[in-house]
Amino acid sequence: MKNQSNMKRHRPRWGNATWRRTGWRPSAQRLWRAWVKPFLLVILMLGSVRSVVADWNDVPTGSMKPTILVGDRIVVNKLAYDLKVPFTTWRVAEWADPQRGDIIVCFSPANGIRLVKRVIGIPGDRLAMNNNQLYINGVAVTYEPLDTETINQIPKTEQPSHRFALEKLGERPHALMTTPQLRALRSFGPVTLGKNQYFVMGDNRDCSADSRVFGVVPRDQIVGRAFAVAMSVDPERWYLPRWDRFFTGLD
Repeated sequence: MKNQSNMKRHRPRWGNATWRRTGWRPSAQRLWRAWVKPFLLVILMLGSVRSVVADWNDVPTGSMKPTILVGDRIVVNKLAYDLKVPFTTWRVAEWADPQRGDIIVCFSPANGIRLVKRVIGIPGDRLAMNNNQLYINGVAVTYEPLDTETINQIPKTEQPSHRFALEKLGERPHALMTTPQLRALRSFGPVTLGKNQYFVMGDNRDCSADSRVFGVVPRDQIVGRAFAVAMSVDPERWYLPRWDRFFTGLD
């Protein structure tokens, strides 16, 4: 009888007493402190760095050919122009503005998708285009022959379909490609840019949805400046690496 009484008195019951006897709750706390919490902190820190300092952007379209190819992974300097609150477009400090010729990552005013484009016009500019001849503040932009090395970034079988040039956008010359047989928006304007408004275009002029389509890009929708290709793969060749494009700068 005595033994049965003791067994009843010490019989475990569900609830906090059971957790204390089995050690389940302390084990869960140790798991949280030792593994889950540090892991989440690392993820938060990495995400903050990517949001504020530097990030990469995979390029899925050819709107910036021949400068940037489909399959390139470009590096974006998010501190190039300002400092933002992580995961937002709110600026804490500002020390520079995008310049003509900069390759930027921005949000499309039409649908919010991240885009990679080149700045063609800055606040106060008066822009116009006539049959792919660009005019800035009434002055015609000049064009020169493009070097063979850049042209050869495009497969040789495709090259006869395009026209290549070096567009001298002030002191920032850059590669340019057009495709005469395509129906494209080759003329517009004149357009005068207001305060904090930027006009962006793709280097693949006849195959780019840009400010000719969705209008100007507000300053606060510019994420940062793309300055290099970190790595590149060729989707047309089973995603083989394009070794010659690894760790190359962008003009």
